[in-house]
Amino acid sequence: MPQSSTAPQRPALLTKSRFKRALECPAKLFYAEQSSYANQSLEDDFLAELAKGGHQVGALAKCYFPGGEDLAGISPDEALVRTQELLQRDQVTIFEAAIQHGHLLVRVDILVKDAGRYQLIEVKAKSCDPLDLHFMKKRGEGIVKDWEPYLCDVAFQKVVLEKALNTRNIDSYLMLANKRARAATDGLNSKFRVAGDHSVIVSPELSKEDLAVELLAKIDASEPLDYIRTKGEYHGHTFEGYIATAADALQRNECLRGCIGAHCKKCEFRCTLEDESNGLQSGFRECWKEAMGWQDQDFEDPLVLEIANFRKADKLLAQGKAKMIDLEETDISPAPGDKPGMSNSERQWLQVSKIQKGDATPEIDIDGLRAEMQGWTYPLHFIDFETITAALPFTSGRRPYEGVAFQFSHHVVHKDGSVVHAHQFLDTEPGHFPSFDFIRALKQALEGDSGTIFRYAAHENSFLNLIHSQLRDSDLPQEEVKELCAFIESISHSKDDSELTWCGPRDMVDLLELVKRYAYYPQTRGSNSIKHVLPAVLNHSAFLQEKYGQPNYGATGGIPSFNFQNWQWIQVEHGQVRDPYKLLPKMFEDVPENIDELLSEGDSLANGGAALTAYARIQFTEMSDYEREQLRSALLKYCELDTLAMVMIYESWVN
Repeated sequence: MPQSSTAPQRPALLTKSRFKRALECPAKLFYAEQSSYANQSLEDDFLAELAKGGHQVGALAKCYFPGGEDLAGISPDEALVRTQELLQRDQVTIFEAAIQHGHLLVRVDILVKDAGRYQLIEVKAKSCDPLDLHFMKKRGEGIVKDWEPYLCDVAFQKVVLEKALNTRNIDSYLMLANKRARAATDGLNSKFRVAGDHSVIVSPELSKEDLAVELLAKIDASEPLDYIRTKGEYHGHTFEGYIATAADALQRNECLRGCIGAHCKKCEFRCTLEDESNGLQSGFRECWKEAMGWQDQDFEDPLVLEIANFRKADKLLAQGKAKMIDLEETDISPAPGDKPGMSNSERQWLQVSKIQKGDATPEIDIDGLRAEMQGWTYPLHFIDFETITAALPFTSGRRPYEGVAFQFSHHVVHKDGSVVHAHQFLDTEPGHFPSFDFIRALKQALEGDSGTIFRYAAHENSFLNLIHSQLRDSDLPQEEVKELCAFIESISHSKDDSELTWCGPRDMVDLLELVKRYAYYPQTRGSNSIKHVLPAVLNHSAFLQEKYGQPNYGATGGIPSFNFQNWQWIQVEHGQVRDPYKLLPKMFEDVPENIDELLSEGDSLANGGAALTAYARIQFTEMSDYEREQLRSALLKYCELDTLAMVMIYESWVN
């Protein structure tokens, strides 16, 4: 029987995605190539790009260059050969051109050759105002932080092209969504459907009118690229010096060590308990062991990185204080805030002191909460919105990444303590702009009384401000616009930068702010996200455990619900109440359970990761009616739990 043999593996080439990782942290370049290290990042870019519309933006950009040669569907080796053939022409446009120089390889989104001059165009799913866009800081003191990763991406490509093509005649651009542009036609985004392999199917019905207004702007990046290449410093190297260092380390399969610091908090190369049981290694621990001389047991003590909303971690690390047990009160300097309840720094010291004392009991300011409650009017209303900012507008007149509100849930608590899931709204019709139907339904749900309304975080207020602006800019009958705007003004407040100002008599109460000021649950480890607060509240409240520990939710004579029947929310496992969100059916098999954490922004979710992804799939991907209906059902359940979670937090405080 012949012995099997395998060809030797070629050393990895430094691509722009690998170089991006190396810019974030030198060690990440090594860990990402090793299957023995745990990796919590979302390697499949579907989520990030689908949610932002990146696939669609890329496909739209190609439509602005008719006659381009598309190499997206072929392998890098084939693309290298084909690119060289096409570049023999005097004039050519290539999509996903493959260019290699030594151990460096790039795939250029759009490469235009016109005689001896080239245009390198990098398409990004990011919006900008072309008339007010600044890549450089004032007085040329460096690159604006938010833009630097994108510009380094372009700079890397330009370096490779100059070396491979032996020319300096390369003009470099970022192509970005133009916030000032308005779609010329209805249904544009439905003409760019994302297939199962993440390719984009452009409808044959796409017309010249659809493309009459260019929604993407080509922005010259020459000034910031010059700064990056001549003055930029990257992990102790010049830009091109770091490219050479990273490429060499990749070839040698060696780990470049960066500096540990506050940035390590977001390191993806950590191990979960499941990862450890599977024998995977932690890159995070490896870096810290080497830098601090630690052993595994040192990681049993919570680090200063875990202090919530804390900006002094690097300062403490420089003083040799890496663990919370090492800290003194003066390291946090807790100071009272200008509002009742705990300030942020007081809350941080509470987190540290409870760790030091081994105290796992919640801290609830009952008097403070009682004072807040005295100003509330029954019945109480708890609302949650699900929204998305779509790259390609749904209807004419809309701008790229203009927000869309597609779902809400509404629970009511009456003075006698009875709870009801009172209303819900969900519009997932592909290509339809749902925000105006959304606000009509919300008005109908809330206008029946003058009860206090609750939200969790600023998201709902921000989106009501947006819809207010959309209404004023719409062609709806003016009488209805005034009516709907008046409703919005009655339950919200205007943002600081709004051209109009208001603060309604029923301005929503932010439950997140009440959590921050009056309640601390050590189980949350400092997080105030409702996804962390809810399990902590359930484990602390005997009242909730009794009330929801039987199958009475959605049961006859129990708590009315639109989406659940005879449901039991309290289920105990290993002495702890299970997270209610983990009791719901998974929306997707190919999306991580921690999607909400991956897409979160601080203490709250910008949109709700799972809901945003589900809506994006319904809108932009090819799927059957059955799959679409299953996702709709899951969306309704998740959103209902979001408002029930708010009710449960309220009930735990009252009881």
